[in-house]
Amino acid sequence: MPTGADHLADRLRINLRAAEIPASDADVERLLADGSLARMDEYILRLRDLDVRVEPDYLASAVGRADGRPPASGPLGSGSGAKGAVGDQGGIPDTIGAVAPLIRDGALSPVELLERALDRIGERDGELNAFQMVLADEARAAARTAEAEIRRGEVRGPLHGVPVAVKDLFAMAGTPLTAGAKGVLEVSETDAVAVERLRAAGAVLVGKTRLPEYAFWPGSRNPHYGPTANPRDTTRDAGGSSSGSGAAVADGMVYAALGSDTGGSIRIPAALCGVVGLKPAHGRVSLAGCVPLAWSLDHGGPLTRSAGDAAIVLDVLAGGRGAVSSGATDELAKGLRVAALGDDGTGRPLAAQAALAAWHASSSALRDVGAEVVEVDLPEMALLRAVNFLILSVEAAAFHATGLRHRFDAYGEPCRSRLLTGFAYDATNLVQAHRYRRLARQRWSQRLVGFDVLSTPSQPDVAPPLGEIASVKFTSPFNALGWPAVSVPWGTGAGGLPLATQLVAPDGREETVLRAARVMESVR
Repeated sequence: MPTGADHLADRLRINLRAAEIPASDADVERLLADGSLARMDEYILRLRDLDVRVEPDYLASAVGRADGRPPASGPLGSGSGAKGAVGDQGGIPDTIGAVAPLIRDGALSPVELLERALDRIGERDGELNAFQMVLADEARAAARTAEAEIRRGEVRGPLHGVPVAVKDLFAMAGTPLTAGAKGVLEVSETDAVAVERLRAAGAVLVGKTRLPEYAFWPGSRNPHYGPTANPRDTTRDAGGSSSGSGAAVADGMVYAALGSDTGGSIRIPAALCGVVGLKPAHGRVSLAGCVPLAWSLDHGGPLTRSAGDAAIVLDVLAGGRGAVSSGATDELAKGLRVAALGDDGTGRPLAAQAALAAWHASSSALRDVGAEVVEVDLPEMALLRAVNFLILSVEAAAFHATGLRHRFDAYGEPCRSRLLTGFAYDATNLVQAHRYRRLARQRWSQRLVGFDVLSTPSQPDVAPPLGEIASVKFTSPFNALGWPAVSVPWGTGAGGLPLATQLVAPDGREETVLRAARVMESVR
């Protein structure tokens, strides 16, 4: 079989012609020049000789578990959590867990809370560029309705009357949907299921947040609408692709925001902006009504200011899963076994010195309250990252093939080049990637037997300069596996910018990662 970047480039040209996509030789040469095709060729070769007995993961009923069964459900960790917002809340609590009782008891008006949110957006969004659109009139009507219902004793739950934002990848009835692309894809007639559930819980939906074009970039760069600045330092990037959601929560504009995550797009902005970002198990949160990036890798989830808040929002997004658990730190930490990432197969340090120090400090804090922490090597991480990108590229190319054929010039960079890359692979490459994905899930599950969570840095360093790319080094493998993962703020690096620790549950249980996250917050 011919191999090499040149061979992939030849295949790319053939496939683009077959799909009638008007890409030029210059487009292909650019992908050759930046090394994209050469890097993937190395991994394709490594996938060629898989054990013939390994079946592709799409033969299982769910991707979240090695045995194919749907992830187990159970109570989610809760509590008010630690404070994390940048913005001054004027004496009002900055977590849902703390503000909800005040709203319920009539001590705080949803209308007043919304006006504070709108004032904050008006004051700061010109600099941050977090919002695609602000729905002030609709939000005011929702806040008045919430206030009247609560006065009548019709309390729907902890999100009732709380300002929340939605990534502009999800449909909201009566509002434009852009997905970060040029122009408007549609004016949505109905809500996405996740949005519908937020409304049913009484959340006040303030607006839709920015993202890179079609969410295909782990930073905020967008050729049509500009980048989103990091609230901690506006010369730095907010990360992506849930860029505006991360910035809006971190800056105190809203209490929570809905995001999506295909290679790290919830956890990256959460880590860089200093908030909590939860990627639930694959399929836990419905993505009906959400513009896909890669169907088998996309996850929906919340960005919040505490792990307890993430549990509250997830409970709503997942359709309700019973009581929300609580407990003292020592109770939550008792018996907790943590696998800390050792060798990742690169032969290089996992992260920059400050990021490593902060991550090690988070492990020490867990030990101090009774958790056991053991180093575990996972040298296949680089290959699993490549598998994630290959599947992502092919699925994204399939979704956008018609758009590229008829509206090629409407796509900006870097989205267009990334989409073209998906046409360089053949069906054999895709099936081999799915086979390795299942094999990796089985191997990693076995290697992590006896552990509750896996701990890694969330990012190898602090937020990059505005418009530059962040890292999927620690995040994308867990999209391929479909396992739940949460990014929890821990420590600071250069310029006082946030650093974070990622916690992953190898058995597909969100309550486990949220339990560990609560312990971290309690001792931070």
